[in-house]
This record gives sequence, structure tokens and C-alpha cells, in this order.
Amino acid sequence: METTVERTTYERRPLIGLISDLWRETSRLIHAEVELATVEISEKVSEVRTGLVAIAVGGAVLFAGFLVLLFAAVACVYRLLEAQTEHALWAAPAIVGAAVVIAGAIAIAKGRSELKAANLTPERTMRSLRRDAQLVKDHIR
Repeated sequence: METTVERTTYERRPLIGLISDLWRETSRLIHAEVELATVEISEKVSEVRTGLVAIAVGGAVLFAGFLVLLFAAVACVYRLLEAQTEHALWAAPAIVGAAVVIAGAIAIAKGRSELKAANLTPERTMRSLRRDAQLVKDHIR
């Protein structure tokens, strides 16, 4: 007496059909990974743009503060040469200039932190590729 064992769908398909399916599914997977990488890189470029704008703004503010400090230094030297005891003419621009320099330095520090290499790694794509590699390894075994 013969026992008939039902063959699975994959066992009944010819080898060329299985290879065709493998090719099609691999193409879909690669297309999806490329699309994910494109979206994620686009997001990272946007973050870089934000960091560059912050650095540019910080540089402009820092430059403005430098100019104010130069004005204060000129006023200070002028007052010292005049040998007067009134220091209000140079103290006010020095205080304002120092505040502007601090604000510019803070803006540049923020921009630099947004440009760190760790922020540019396409993390979702890397996770997805690792997951896909594990899936392929599991199916090969």
C-alpha cells in the first residue's frame, strides 16, 4: 500500500519558477531598500541644511558682536587717551558686544552638534538591511 504525501506548493513548482520568484522578490526588496535609503538620506540632508543655516546665522551674529567689541575697544582707547574718568561711553558697547558674541557662539555650537557624523547615518536603512540579511540566512538553512 502506497502512502501519498501531499507536496507543498514549492515542491510542485519547477525550478525555473522558483528562480523567477526569487529574482522578482529580490528585485522588490532591493527597490524597497533603495527607496527607504533615498527618503532617509533626504531627511539627513535636511538636517545638514538646518545645521549649516544655524552656523551661518551664528557666524553673522558673532561677526556683529566682534564689530561691536571693536567699537568698544576704540571708545575705550579714546577715553583712556582723553584721561577722563567717565567710562560709560565704552562700557555699554562692550557689554552689548560680549552678549552678541555669546549668542553667536551658542548658535555655532548648536549647528556643529547637528552636523556630527552619527546624525548622518541612515539608521532605519541599516536596521532594515540587517533584518533582510537575517531573513535570507534563515531561509537558506
